[in-house]
Amino acid sequence: MLIRPSVESDVPYLYDICLKTGDAGKDASAQFHDPHLLGHYYAAPYLFFDRHLCFVIEEDYIPQGYIVAAGDSFAFYQWMEETWMPPLRRRYAAPFPQEWAKSAYEQRLIDQLQQSVIPSETAFPWLSRYPAHLHINLLPAVQGKGQGKALMNTLFAGLGQKKIPGVYLGVVTTNTGAIGFYNKIGFSALREESWGITMGKELNHGL
Repeated sequence: MLIRPSVESDVPYLYDICLKTGDAGKDASAQFHDPHLLGHYYAAPYLFFDRHLCFVIEEDYIPQGYIVAAGDSFAFYQWMEETWMPPLRRRYAAPFPQEWAKSAYEQRLIDQLQQSVIPSETAFPWLSRYPAHLHINLLPAVQGKGQGKALMNTLFAGLGQKKIPGVYLGVVTTNTGAIGFYNKIGFSALREESWGITMGKELNHGL
């Protein structure tokens, strides 16, 4: 297995992996009429914002997992609001037919399309200490083989080159395996959410 920087030709794989791990690490395909909706939020935009913080793990030349991140979360969400979201909002113009969505999960993401993605400083008080955030997803074929940790270390090195002091992520409460993994590699809870936990890790970059 090979970890390498992600490139634009990886986009179809990012969408596919995001969907197949989108239900607390399990396949969410049955919950979505549009198989790309999850990836519109949690995978593809990162590659177009800053590809230098996006990596894939591939086996036999096929990506099996990825880690994507934004080094400056506030700048990323501003870019999403101004550049990435408007075409999606036009495509899913409100009012959108509720019977189209295959699940409450899909309906919630459609509803979110019309809402601003820019976080407030009061809603994200940790941004000064943890300005970066990430998403990591691996297909079952490469889980439990140390590849998640390897991807994380690759990203940490990339964040280190940019002198970024910390990174955060969100994880749903039901994904206990992921929570345990994040704890092992130095993440700790920043805040409990209605949907799960926000966790953060300080990065000293050897200083």
